Amino acid sequence: MDKIIDKYLDEIITLDLNSRPIKIEPEMADKNTDQYQEWNKWFPIKSTVTDKELQELEKEIGYKLPDSYKSFLKHKHFYEFYIAECSFCSHPVNTWRVELMKMIFNDYPSENLIETGRIPFASWSDWGLLCFDTTLKCENFEYPIVLWDHEVYDEFQLQYENFENMMIELAQEHEEQRG
Repeated sequence: MDKIIDKYLDEIITLDLNSRPIKIEPEMADKNTDQYQEWNKWFPIKSTVTDKELQELEKEIGYKLPDSYKSFLKHKHFYEFYIAECSFCSHPVNTWRVELMKMIFNDYPSENLIETGRIPFASWSDWGLLCFDTTLKCENFEYPIVLWDHEVYDEFQLQYENFENMMIELAQEHEEQRG
């Protein structure tokens, strides 16, 4: 899974898509860029997320997270990361938890998602969210991934068997789209 993450983060940098119109955390900022520019370059860095922080996050959201997703969070920090139609929640150093909590609790009404056992972690195209579905049977908290359309709040479409399979399938879809 780390190879997939690194490949698509490298692609974002190669295509020069690693700029945002926001202040970038100093650890991730391009040292050769004027800090007063409107758009600022960022670079992925090794993640600083700890097991203790993940345990605190799980306690706060009320659900265990899949080990595969925790490995993802512990691999690299980034501002943008996407593969095919999937755009992952921003994961910057120092504020990653705030970003993830915002996606889980504030982006859409929580009664449609987290309160029904669906934990959002990525956007799908421009119309929905990918969520871990804690209501479906799984082993070791490797929840199935469902797609939630924000216009049809009470329907969830099974999308992937689990997070690791999702990453593999997304990489295949991305390569197929390129042709």
